[in-house]
Amino acid sequence: MIGMLTTSKFVTGKFARVTVAVVFGLSLFALAQANPAADAPAAATTPNAPSAAAAAAAKATGTKVGTINIEQAIFASNEGRRDFEALSKKFEPKQNDLKGKADEIDSLKKQLSTQQDKLNDEARDKLVKEIETKQKSFDRAQQDFQEDVQNQQGEIGNRILSKMAPLIVTYASENGYGVILDTSQQWPRGPVLWYGPAMDITQPIVEAYNVQSGVAAPAAGSTASKPVKPAATKPAAPATSKPAAPASTPPKQ
Repeated sequence: MIGMLTTSKFVTGKFARVTVAVVFGLSLFALAQANPAADAPAAATTPNAPSAAAAAAAKATGTKVGTINIEQAIFASNEGRRDFEALSKKFEPKQNDLKGKADEIDSLKKQLSTQQDKLNDEARDKLVKEIETKQKSFDRAQQDFQEDVQNQQGEIGNRILSKMAPLIVTYASENGYGVILDTSQQWPRGPVLWYGPAMDITQPIVEAYNVQSGVAAPAAGSTASKPVKPAATKPAAPATSKPAAPASTPPKQ
């Protein structure tokens, strides 16, 4: 089976950081617009997370700087662990199928590499054509697989983040924070050069989100995992044509 990763990092291209920034930014913008008017109907006084977060943000006077690893918070939450593990299991059959195809192509390439000097031109050309056809089919299937994985990972991550963002705002406001920086990417890819563990609020946010979501922790021994792309097949050894036999030298007259 193709290996599964259990780190808190998303695969390249999936749930891109620009998506994190846009979703989180839009969530905060929505919170800022959600503060109810003083003369709102009584029915609108039902407590809700966006209104509470907006009110907290409006009154925030904190000056502390905090950090949070958004990607880690999503993966470490009970909901994230449950949903990414389910996604991993969902894609296992397709991963195994792709790995079988990759192994078949590698076997044919090895055959070409070791036997091409023993094959006649017709047999060698037929084997080369078979490899090229299977390789093209595999590449298309692999690309479709990766796009499907990335899209579904993004859907899970965005859904959790949209519910987690108001919680972060409320927590930061209630605990004296004026700025929260994302440390999902290390510097220089990310904005934070260095930070101490005392500044990090990832774990408290995960714990608070678990309470809010009501999702139970996965069973012991269960880990959040995600599909990764199948191992690429090795390049085919170039097929070389047999050298033509040298023309015989005509006998001297």
